[in-house]
Amino acid sequence: MTLGGELSVGEMARRSGLAVSTLHFYESKGLIASRRTGGNQRRYPRGVLRRIAVIRIAQRAGIPLAEIREAFAAIPLERAPTMREWTRAMRTWTGTLQQRIDDLTDLRDKLFNCIGCGCLSVTDCPLRNADDKLAAQGPGPRILINAAERRHRRKQQG
Repeated sequence: MTLGGELSVGEMARRSGLAVSTLHFYESKGLIASRRTGGNQRRYPRGVLRRIAVIRIAQRAGIPLAEIREAFAAIPLERAPTMREWTRAMRTWTGTLQQRIDDLTDLRDKLFNCIGCGCLSVTDCPLRNADDKLAAQGPGPRILINAAERRHRRKQQG
């Protein structure tokens, strides 16, 4: 450990479980910060460990790095979010997480029956798009996208 309770990049990597390159990447994206020593070595305050933990949790929940950075914009880079700051960030992510949960639940429910047959061509398959009729609605899995869009509209109306 270095003086003042700061951690070197190698120590930070070991303690956080991340590769040094990931720490550099997070820093380049404005998610964490380090100071440079006279020998141009990175030193991280210990609070950055908790900040990294929060970033990893948010990433694991599927929150894009851009949204994480936006949620943490008002929090100094050299420390972890306080409980109040974490709560505020979670409020901004709640809608995104709920939409992801709804989409995955819908996908699970539709795919469950398909796992048994594997053909995706039976007439009652919820993913079947006979003769590619949905192509005019846009790219991607239109049946799933349309269902997600309908759920989103219902939530906004109700």
